[in-house]
Amino acid sequence: MAAAYYDKTRANIVERLAQGSMLQVDETRVSVKGKTGYVWVLSNLHEVAFVYAETREGDFIRALLREFRGVLVSDFYAAYDSLNCPQQKCLLHLIRDLNTEILDQPYDEDLKSIVEAFANLLKPVIETVDRYGLKQYHLHKHMALVECFYRQLSKCDYQSASAIRCKQRFEKNRDKLFTFLEHDDVPWNNNNAEHAIKAFAGLRDVVQGTWTEKAVEGYLVLLSVCQTCRFSDLDFLDFLRSGETDIAAFAGANRRGRKIPPVDVVPSVEREASPDVQT
Repeated sequence: MAAAYYDKTRANIVERLAQGSMLQVDETRVSVKGKTGYVWVLSNLHEVAFVYAETREGDFIRALLREFRGVLVSDFYAAYDSLNCPQQKCLLHLIRDLNTEILDQPYDEDLKSIVEAFANLLKPVIETVDRYGLKQYHLHKHMALVECFYRQLSKCDYQSASAIRCKQRFEKNRDKLFTFLEHDDVPWNNNNAEHAIKAFAGLRDVVQGTWTEKAVEGYLVLLSVCQTCRFSDLDFLDFLRSGETDIAAFAGANRRGRKIPPVDVVPSVEREASPDVQT
């Protein structure tokens, strides 16, 4: 009943996310009565929505975000590449992959040279982010370093298979690794979406595949509301007690200091006491 009551709330969150200027996206697997499905999470800096799909194919996410024209922040899953919008690949994913390559090939000097050059490029960028935030005015100057990195990369004739793969990956994703340098408030990682996924993963570990598809959908509606309240620094329980279905309206009322009286969201149910039970 609660999920049905707040289904419109989640729909509004998804709509606002799809019309925004920046969107972070991630997905994770879920077992539904022995059948594999997927939970997709969409987030920005203030809102989160969880959506269930039977498949991980790109058709679902393309249909969901067909009108999105902001910057999409994601991992390197190929399905996201087909979306018609500017993209920022998560550099933390890339760093982890490069570290794994170095550990697997510790004596590959060609590979080391690429990774060191990328580290030298990224370090001053992150220092600028730490000092000024995600502002294009301060970050755009680093595009000159990006161009220099790619010029050096193109001149090198690497011999090892690992270095060649690494070079090809940088070249393939050239227009998706440093998009955040030319936009305001676009993160260089996918941390928000990954953090939101953990909220669902904790629940998934408890249920362990015993839920139905309808139950998953119900949980995802309420989890979308709960996490959006957390991202917006609102009390989830206070929102539920208010009877409001519009989180933005509830937040506005809080800012104005107006108290919303609690309502009985779920209708009361008369219970007939069993004669064997003392009440």
